[in-house]
Amino acid sequence: MKLSTKILIGMTAGIIVGTLLNLISQYNGFTATVSTWVVQSVFDVVGRIFISSLMLLVVPLVFVSLVCGSSSIGRDARMGVMAGKTLAFYTFTTPIAIIFALLAANFIEPGVGIGMGVAAEFEPAPAPSVKDVLVGIIPTNPVAAMAEGNMLQIIVFSILFGVAVVHSGEPGRRTLELFKSLNEVIMTMVTFLMHLAPYGVFALLAKLFSELGIGAIADLAKYFFTVLMVLVFHQLVFYSLMLKVLSGLSPLAFFRNIRPAMLFAFSTASSNATIPITMNVVEKRLGVHNSIASFTVPLGATINMDGTAIMQGVATMFIAQAFGVELGVGGYLTVIATATLATIGTAGVPGVGMVTLAMVLQQAGLPVEGVALIIGVDRLLDMVRTAVNITGDAVVSCVVAKGEGLLDESTYYDVSDPDTYEEKVLE
Repeated sequence: MKLSTKILIGMTAGIIVGTLLNLISQYNGFTATVSTWVVQSVFDVVGRIFISSLMLLVVPLVFVSLVCGSSSIGRDARMGVMAGKTLAFYTFTTPIAIIFALLAANFIEPGVGIGMGVAAEFEPAPAPSVKDVLVGIIPTNPVAAMAEGNMLQIIVFSILFGVAVVHSGEPGRRTLELFKSLNEVIMTMVTFLMHLAPYGVFALLAKLFSELGIGAIADLAKYFFTVLMVLVFHQLVFYSLMLKVLSGLSPLAFFRNIRPAMLFAFSTASSNATIPITMNVVEKRLGVHNSIASFTVPLGATINMDGTAIMQGVATMFIAQAFGVELGVGGYLTVIATATLATIGTAGVPGVGMVTLAMVLQQAGLPVEGVALIIGVDRLLDMVRTAVNITGDAVVSCVVAKGEGLLDESTYYDVSDPDTYEEKVLE
């Protein structure tokens, strides 16, 4: 059975089991106690171990892979061009995503008629200034940056280290050989984890649905499906057009190959946790050279959050409509600018969208406590928008690689079994 099929089975089984446990937990007595014990002592433990297993590879994979990639083109003037293209594409797609969201929310009006009795308050974190973001990119202590998982600082240090390696003569050559060997070992570890994915996915979704239940969607169905509709449109239509127009590559082949990374992202709801899988898929299934993928994927996981931007656009309009506030053209421009800037340097971890949404609401002059209206279904939408986020990373990787002549089209269009990872990784 293909790996992606196993993951789909794990996802489906997790949703069914979690929903049943949610129904059982509503009753008193022995069955409710057993249900709670299974969720907390089995599913929660397995799910956390799975996420931790992914996260333990993120920092070493990004550092080692990016050193290899930057050193391979460190003497080439195209490195700056490649970085500029990547940043331009990431910066371009986020405002487009927010515009789609605002248009859809204005047309559907999911917040109209909502009774305003906010039950809880949400305390937002202070929005970082542009100055703090720029200064914070440069690490004062690379070891601390790795310990804290500060992806932008890790990227900067890795690039500098890789460029230094290629300019260090014989010592640099020996160092590069070591890093290339380490990269192969780490990618093999990623392959091992992929085969545990169906069990980790099952545990994560069983726990999630045992806590939320299907009823959480019914309470905010109009908002939920508005966000979902825009996410699907951006994923299937916008990214397909972008890929075809800018690179000439087939969207059908792309989505066939990116499928495992999308499933991982959906299950974990974390762009950072999915970095090892995304990088593996982008290199081994889409044919993007390591020198491109090692830069575009970690950077995208940090600053390219189109799915999160879509949620923020719809949520802002939903809250404005619920409170009867008219934003106007100035308000829309504020939402677009703030949501775009808020994604820069934001960690790709579950739930971060709520923090950045609070920043957007503050700038738009809307009550921040409105977040309490949508927080019940955000975890489910977080899973979908994370899949959109990593898809955007992969699209930009392919476009940049094709433009730089560093995409292997024979791998991209390979029609053999796409789930045979051992041969792909070890060959």
